[in-house]
Formats: sequence, C-alpha cells, structure tokens
Amino acid sequence: MEPLGTSTVLLVICLSCLLLSAIWKSQANKRGKMPPGPPPLPLIGNALQLKTNHLDLTLSKLSEKYGPVFTLHFGMKPVVVLHGYDAVKEALIDQAEEFAPRGKMPFIDKYFQGKGIIFSNGERWKQLRRFALTTLRNFGMGKKSIEERIREEAQYLLEQLQATKEQPFDPTFLLNCATSNIICSIVFGKHYDYDDKKFLAIMAVMNENFEIVSSPWGQVANTFPSFMNLIPGPHHRIGTNLEKAKAFVTEEMEAHKETLDPSSPRDFIDCFLVKQDQEKNNEASAFTTENLIRSTIDLFTAGTETTSTTLRYGLLILQKYPEIEGKTNAGSTGVLLCFLHVGFLTLSLLRLLSEKVREEIDRVVGRSRFPCMSDRGEMPYTDSVIHEIQRFISLVPMSLPHSVGKDTPFRGYTIPKDTTVFPLLTSVLFDGKEFPNPTQFDPQHFLNKDGTFRKSDYFMPFSAGKRVCAGEGLARMELFLFLASILQNFRLKPLTDPQDIDIKPHLSSVGNVPPKYRLCVMPR
Repeated sequence: MEPLGTSTVLLVICLSCLLLSAIWKSQANKRGKMPPGPPPLPLIGNALQLKTNHLDLTLSKLSEKYGPVFTLHFGMKPVVVLHGYDAVKEALIDQAEEFAPRGKMPFIDKYFQGKGIIFSNGERWKQLRRFALTTLRNFGMGKKSIEERIREEAQYLLEQLQATKEQPFDPTFLLNCATSNIICSIVFGKHYDYDDKKFLAIMAVMNENFEIVSSPWGQVANTFPSFMNLIPGPHHRIGTNLEKAKAFVTEEMEAHKETLDPSSPRDFIDCFLVKQDQEKNNEASAFTTENLIRSTIDLFTAGTETTSTTLRYGLLILQKYPEIEGKTNAGSTGVLLCFLHVGFLTLSLLRLLSEKVREEIDRVVGRSRFPCMSDRGEMPYTDSVIHEIQRFISLVPMSLPHSVGKDTPFRGYTIPKDTTVFPLLTSVLFDGKEFPNPTQFDPQHFLNKDGTFRKSDYFMPFSAGKRVCAGEGLARMELFLFLASILQNFRLKPLTDPQDIDIKPHLSSVGNVPPKYRLCVMPR
C-alpha cells in the first residue's frame, strides 16, 4: 500500500472513532443522569475491563470505586449493576413493579423470542406466570402430596446409589434424573426410568446448555451477539440443544392431546391445553402452542438443572471437610491450624459436616423411616448446612437480568426505559456484615448462639420480588429431603485428599458450575 493510502486509512479510522464517540456522548446526554461507571470505548464498551469468567467478582471490584449502583456498557448497550443488599432490596422489593421486566439476553432471546415464562414480559408474562403458579400449587407444590412424590423419588435415587457398589461414579446424571422426575410428574404426569435413553439424552442437552451459557463463550455471545453469530464455537450448540428439547416436549404434547379429558386434567400440559381451548377466540391470549412448548421447557429446565446442580455442589463441599480425629498427628494438626487460621470452625465443631448432619438425622429421624418436612424444624444444623450450601455457591450470581419498563428514578439517578439491570446476588449472599468470613463455608452463618436456626433477609439464592423463582418452595423441599435421605443411608468417600478438593466454580457467568468429580458412597 502506498504511504498516502495508509495515511488515508488511518485518518478514516480516527474520524470514525471520533464520530462514534460523539454519537455515544449524544445518546448518553439524552439518557439523562445515569449512575456513574467506567468510561466505555466505542463499539466494545467496557469489554476490556470485564472478565468473561467470574464476572460477579469483577463487578464487585468495580463497585468499590463506583458505588452500589453503577453503569457498564456490554458492547454498545448500557447495563446498570446493583451491588449490596440495600440496593438490590430497594429495586426488586421496594420498587418491584418498576424492576419486574426481564432484561435482554441476546444470546438466549434469539431462541426464545420473548415466549414462555422466564424470558417473556408484559401481559404475556403475567398470564403465563400466574397460570404456572396456580397449576403448580394445584398439583401439589408446597403440599403433602408433592412431599410424598419426592420421598418416593428419593427411594429410587438411593437404589441407584446402592447399585454403584461403592465404586467411583459421577453423580451428575443421577441427581439430574431425581430432581427432573419431580417436575416431570407435574409437567408431564409421568416418571422416567434412570436408564431411559430418551430421558438421559434430554438431561444431557440441558446440562450442556447450562454449562455453555455459564462459560466465557456464553458471556461473549451475550455481549457481542451479531459478531458471535459469525464465529464458530460451542455457543452454537445452544440452538441445536433447544430444538431437541422442543421435539421432546412436542412429542409429549401430541400424546397428551390424544388422551386429553378436559374434565380431569392430569398435569401442566393438560391444564394448558384446556386453557388454550377456552381462549381459542381470544386473539390476545398468551395460551398458544408456542408458549406451551416454551413454558414447559422453562419449567422442565429450571426444575431440573438448578436443584440438581445445588445438590451436586453440596456433595462436593461435604467431601471437602473431613473428620478431624480427637488424637493429634502431623496431618490433622495442619488441618486444625488451617481451620483456626481462617476462623472457619470452633474447636467444638471440628467434626465432619456430614457426620454432624447424620448425628442429627439419627437423633430426630432414626434409621427406620425416611426424613419428612416436619422433621426440618427439629434439625437446625441440617437446615443451616443446606442454606449455607446455597449461600456459598451463589448458583445464579447476577440473577437473570431485569430491566425497567419506563424511565425510572432510582437513588438520585434516572434509569432509562428498557435498560438492562443486573441485581448482583453474590454481593448480598457474601455480605461481610451479615455473614462473617463470607468466602468461607460455615453453617454457623445460619445458626444462633443457642444452636437454633437463624433466618436472614440476605438469603436470596432464588432472587426476590416479582421475578423470584416460581419453584422456590419445591426446590427447598427437594434439597432437604434428598440430601437428608442420602446422608441417612450413605457416607461420602472422596477419591482424593479432602484438602486437595477444589470447590471453586468450574465455570461462572450466568450460573456457577461446580468442577466435575467422582466419589464413592458407602452404605452405613
């Protein structure tokens, strides 16, 4: 290239950058007084300041400079971040209506297109969520009947664990099948065998999707969707996997249509089909076939992946902290000093976490029957361990994004209509004033000095406000009954020295995904 040509190209590039910067500033002035934040670069925004993995930690660090409410640019789009309990509560609870809309996730939106329960907005979302909550309650959520189903499923799970014959195994799909069968009983009205190939295949694609959206690939695809559409990579498997899920649900839907008795609906799909027929002349109805398919995928995915991942993470954490014997040797002294150094456990609590849970189970429940929900009030230590697992792993660290449906005054700023808002749940769950030593796993965070269970308003693993997880009650019940049943009947045996077990997330973005591991379970 001639020197003059090179100079011309450089001049065009400089002028283009200046023009983009001027346009950006002009748009910023129109947006009014937004919260402060690091200045963005044209086109890429604040991408250079953001880590694609462990994004929640990066945002927490930025809050130290810009405060509890600040603005970032993911590409060209401004995003408002809420950090800390006060800011999150003020938005999601005190101004619940203003912050109820779902924010943009371009990577996901192109597949769901605003349909279903989780990613919809406006009147469609209100109709579908209200219908889902009513139907879930009618089919037992929060009632004794669903507790019986969970206890029956726990028996299936225990049989599968027994069948491992003390050999190493990956618990991922056993836990997926157990939790999925609970939501399947409500959505599809059926129970799937743990070796059902079609069922296992759909478990695999849902598990893969959760990992992809929680990976750097997923984060970059959400920030630069148009660019990433042109780049090969695992993020393109999201669409393929969702098509498989759609085919699975469609097959179930068609089978339901053939055997439907409107006077006696058997499950969520039946109820939706009846409602769809009732509103067939209502052009504004949200009860369409596409919304049935998407809503079913939403319930199926949310009811499977989140609870099973929490259980899987919990079993890993319980392996991390082994029993410290009363006698002192070189190895136990080192562990003891380590624990005392971080202030994790007092001398009276230097015992295996799962052993303490088992002792409580044996005292309250015994060995002749399965745990039930009425036992939980008498099992504060077990309850505190489960709460601490949820707090510590911060499964959905930034919540799913919210937005505002109109220009919204907030803490002296104005958040423009349709701006995406990230309530940083990790900043609430890891609040040092509410939870001393928040980066350490410590069940004492949920125990009073007298050993009774301690509630906390800062416990927000299911988010809060109008978008709080619709299946929170079901998930809490599953976590307690499955974990208590496992520890009642088995001891966990790690394959490596507990000190070498890594409990940091393997992937961290939309979700915190635990490292893959194997373990042995030993019958008691």
